[in-house]
Amino acid sequence: MSQKQNILQNKLPKHIAIIMDGNGRWAKGKGKFRIFGHQNGVKAVRETTEACAELGVKYLTLYAFSTENWSRPKEEINALMELLVSTIRKETPTLMKNGIRLQSIGNKEDLPAKCRKELEESIKETEQNTRMTLILALSYSAKWDIVNSVKEIAKQVSLGLVKPEEIDENIINNHLSTAAYPHPELMIRTSGEQRISNFLLWEIAYSELYFSSKLWPDFTKEDLFEAVINYQNRERRFGKTSEQMAQSV
Repeated sequence: MSQKQNILQNKLPKHIAIIMDGNGRWAKGKGKFRIFGHQNGVKAVRETTEACAELGVKYLTLYAFSTENWSRPKEEINALMELLVSTIRKETPTLMKNGIRLQSIGNKEDLPAKCRKELEESIKETEQNTRMTLILALSYSAKWDIVNSVKEIAKQVSLGLVKPEEIDENIINNHLSTAAYPHPELMIRTSGEQRISNFLLWEIAYSELYFSSKLWPDFTKEDLFEAVINYQNRERRFGKTSEQMAQSV
């Protein structure tokens, strides 16, 4: 019996973010090269995206490739980029069929031209879809994003467009690459690791964190449903007391 029937629609997170970890270890455990794990991780991406769309989640952000990942062996990076290109090309018709809009955050200029082209074409093709937004974090890191935000705000201050005393959370938030999306209520990381790894540091300030022991290629719809149920059973206080939260309901 699926856990899906136990999920409360009135407490559904609007935005879920996922650190997809464990592809390499999954492949190593099977005596294969790391790219074999990445290839099999695509199935988990498909299942998780479908599960979120079925539930009614409006935004799903997947940490696909960090700025730190560029330091990996060249052959693995090349294979990853080729996999990314082929996957985007192959999955775009499915995104269209299911009404899913594709977006991306990160430094796209660092991506190979072929990869950037496929990504931009898919983003353009799916831009009118409204059922759910799938956001790929590619060549992304939260520190990179925050630094760029500060640079842009500093430029506006130097031009007299913004006064230093006017800088607040909203101004910083509006200069991040995630400005168009609500902050995630739930952040999931697979593989048993319990760290954030430079992912959406500003945006997950009040997110609920869920760590799964599953390696990413083994992560299924039911695992996603379990994470959502765990989230729904938590009390989110945002710095307030339980009594204050009860009074505000």
